[in-house]
Amino acid sequence: MVRTDLRMGKGKLAVQVAHAAVSASEKARVDKPEWYREWISTGQKKAVLKVSTLDELIKLKEKVEFLGIPFSLIQDAGLTQLEPGTITALGIGPAPSHIIDAVTGELKLL
Repeated sequence: MVRTDLRMGKGKLAVQVAHAAVSASEKARVDKPEWYREWISTGQKKAVLKVSTLDELIKLKEKVEFLGIPFSLIQDAGLTQLEPGTITALGIGPAPSHIIDAVTGELKLL
């Protein structure tokens, strides 16, 4: 999930989403190896979803944390377009689809 209110350039947005995907998958590899192996063996499905505000992103982070889904909250280093520490994205999973859908089912694709 990525924040649209920050109006990041396309390249910046792509990098933030990549950071989120890689970081969350690495956490899953360690914390939920069975979910990770299933994801690897079935094509590594990914989706980029949008949220409008930091508050919305934080609420989703709290929900995935409560459900025990691996996640990574991304904060920008502030070297280019954003202030240091700006929260830009949330990577979640991999996890079984029904668990992910319980969190993201209402969100729209970017």
